[in-house]
Amino acid sequence: MSEVTPVKKVLTLDGRTGEGGGQVVRIAVALAALTGTPIRINNVRGNRAANQRGGGLRAQHVACIKCLADATEAEVTDCFVGSKAFGFKTKLPPEAIKSRNIRVQMDSVASILLVFQATLPFFLFAGDEHGSPITLTIQGGTNVSFSLSFEYLDQVLLPALERFGIKVDRQLENRGWSHGTRQIGSAKFVITPLILGQSLKKPMWPEKRGDIVRIDVSLLIPTQVQGPLTRLLELQLDLIFPGAEVNFRLVEDSKHNARNYALLVAHTSTGLRFGRDWLYGGKTRGKSAEDLATEIASQVTKELDAEVRKGGVVDEYLQDQLVVFQALASGTSSIPRTADARHSSSEREDRMDGSFGDGSF
Repeated sequence: MSEVTPVKKVLTLDGRTGEGGGQVVRIAVALAALTGTPIRINNVRGNRAANQRGGGLRAQHVACIKCLADATEAEVTDCFVGSKAFGFKTKLPPEAIKSRNIRVQMDSVASILLVFQATLPFFLFAGDEHGSPITLTIQGGTNVSFSLSFEYLDQVLLPALERFGIKVDRQLENRGWSHGTRQIGSAKFVITPLILGQSLKKPMWPEKRGDIVRIDVSLLIPTQVQGPLTRLLELQLDLIFPGAEVNFRLVEDSKHNARNYALLVAHTSTGLRFGRDWLYGGKTRGKSAEDLATEIASQVTKELDAEVRKGGVVDEYLQDQLVVFQALASGTSSIPRTADARHSSSEREDRMDGSFGDGSF
């Protein structure tokens, strides 16, 4: 069995870089596993230490590190919940994985989708000569705070990744909630990895947003809120996006008054999708169904309108998640979030104002 060529120097990263949150950990570990580069991250989630969520590794970070460590027989140090620094050094390359049926079990509602996000780049390059699929089943949370939801991944992120030639079949087995009575869920992903030696294709992205032609609505809410909220959304979306079809794709009883989630996905005439969602975090006790519906409808429609008005070709959450795949793909690509992104000081500072990629990782 082949092994990763040893890299003598450990790459040391500061977890306070950029936003200084969990994305640094997820991307760094994914790329370390993929390239065989040993890393050590200090000040993990260092910019979170001053707020109520604190710093250090959380359960979903530990889960994705251990998943990739098992796949690559990596040496891992200080990998536990709350750890402020850890090390990761692989022994095996992606194509040497021993199992194509992988389970990640978290005994909490830590985000399934963030674990999936962190491990997908590695498993995409774990192909054999036949392109045999990899089944990844993750237990945890599907609708939790500070994370993308299963619905956003299903309706926005994975359709966007298809432009890179990425194919992932997905199935929600059980829903997992952080609100109300905590409920652990499960999701299954069947990943079609690249055939050994291939790379992701250069994504072809429309240069113009086009007109909004349809809004897909997904609601996970108590039954008593469903009627008022659907009526309000129909009214407000018709006012903001006149002429666009409003399609209630999913209306599901969340089975708890504290569980209120709404996702709006705007589809354009050029084939783009813009998502905006909200997992309601306020107090619901004492609020009428009408008042709660008004608050939710106002929030999600206002934010979707603001996002679309920026004139870019992706929403802000999607852009953050595409960067690693752009870097791994053939050629170079630019996927701006606003019409004037190339003139934005923040975009220039983050080096997002021009094309990049060409398999640079």
